[in-house]
Amino acid sequence: MLRNAAIRWFINAVALGFASLLFDGIFFNRFSDLLIASALFGLLNTFIKPILIVFTLPINLLTLGLFTLVINAFMLGLTSALLSGFIVSGFWSALGGAIVVSLVSLFLNTMLKGDG
Repeated sequence: MLRNAAIRWFINAVALGFASLLFDGIFFNRFSDLLIASALFGLLNTFIKPILIVFTLPINLLTLGLFTLVINAFMLGLTSALLSGFIVSGFWSALGGAIVVSLVSLFLNTMLKGDG
């Protein structure tokens, strides 16, 4: 269980770091801020995101699940609001970052599951 949490933390850190490389509106001051942001992002996704998914279920069904990207963008913005060393400026940066984080996480999770 602790190993899985560490792996998810690592995946979040890589995904957030990659998003910060691609988008000028996403950046962190120090590497430690990236690690804290990835842990906070994971906690928010664990505890807050499911509640938001339930509350936005009708619009999520109407958009065939695409509204989940808006929820992910909100999670990035919330992480930025709670942590001063991690900055996400603007909705479009958050949305692009959410897409990148989702794709990188999907890719890394797929690669790691292949290892057994």
